[in-house]
Amino acid sequence: MKLQLQIKMNEALFLRNPESSVLGKKIIQHSIQLIYKNGFETFTFKKLAEDIGTTEAGVYRYFENKHRLLVYLTAWYWGWLEFQITYHTNNLQDPSVKLKRVIKLLATTIEDDEQTSHVNEGVLHQIIISEGSKAYLTKHVGDDNKQLFFKPYKDLCAVVGNIILECNPKYKYPKSLASTIIEIAHFQNFFMNNLPSLTDFGEAKEESVIIAFLNDLVFNSLEKS
Repeated sequence: MKLQLQIKMNEALFLRNPESSVLGKKIIQHSIQLIYKNGFETFTFKKLAEDIGTTEAGVYRYFENKHRLLVYLTAWYWGWLEFQITYHTNNLQDPSVKLKRVIKLLATTIEDDEQTSHVNEGVLHQIIISEGSKAYLTKHVGDDNKQLFFKPYKDLCAVVGNIILECNPKYKYPKSLASTIIEIAHFQNFFMNNLPSLTDFGEAKEESVIIAFLNDLVFNSLEKS
């Protein structure tokens, strides 16, 4: 039986909950498409409002600024991904099989989830790869952290870290390895498609080689510990 998808968002991220109205859901849906198409730098609330057919003031009633919207989108994605990992590893007993499943989920192209009609997870995944780090690589990251904006990412890393410890309870760096797996899965995908000379599999352009690389990196680290 499929688990019910519930992603609770930090209320400090928005002025009005975008999930509470048709316009709010359109803001989420159209912002994902515009950021993916044109990049976060050129994305503005004015362009978003024009795309939706509403006013710029209407968008500002939901989000304080575009960075807060980006943090919302990334936080939503991490919460959704944690749900997927929990669901797909729930009945697996072998921790090594669990960890390999996690690596595959992190390094494989995401398909759109039909449970969330206003969020295209496949497109959002591409935004996370190319734009996601902009959510926390800011001068005010400390203040954002105090407001728990990055808790979904930390929760995801904790879930992956616990699986790592199931594989090797003596491993000293489960959180560091967990966050490294997540970031490498994204960066290697970006490098493979845009800066192939920074990888050893740029010509292949296949996600299976990233999965193989991560499995080699992770399980060698766990075996040597």
